[in-house]
Amino acid sequence: MKRVQWIIVVLLLLVQSSTVQTEEYSNLEVKKLLTSTTSSNGQQLSYLRTDHPEVTVLVIRIPSGGSTGWHQHPVPVYAYMLEGSLTVEMKDGKTYEFKKGEVILEEMNALHNGYNSGSDTASLVVFYTGAVGMPIVIKEEPQATTALK
Repeated sequence: MKRVQWIIVVLLLLVQSSTVQTEEYSNLEVKKLLTSTTSSNGQQLSYLRTDHPEVTVLVIRIPSGGSTGWHQHPVPVYAYMLEGSLTVEMKDGKTYEFKKGEVILEEMNALHNGYNSGSDTASLVVFYTGAVGMPIVIKEEPQATTALK
């Protein structure tokens, strides 16, 4: 079984709410978390075309009051909220709220900032589906300032 498939199966086993039995996994309990053709903000999903795919999986913990800073992803990114809640703000001012047990399908090539306005730590497991040598996160460039004379 491919590494990504194992990761998905392990993630599904971590889900502790109601379950569904399927023929494909007759010896497992499986709960479908989401099926979608768009990211969380409505952007059409797309995949990289590469001869050198690479998956990076991180567990990210954001303390109360913490944030990711403005950034974007040049690769498809998927996340699952393990605990707490996370607000994702887009540059146009729209916000999206994600809570424990919810899936995040991140938008590609769009600046956004994730922040924890709750009182508990927010934790999520994040899957970056990129390519060898390609960045998975690009931080926003600081605005150039002109000295006043």
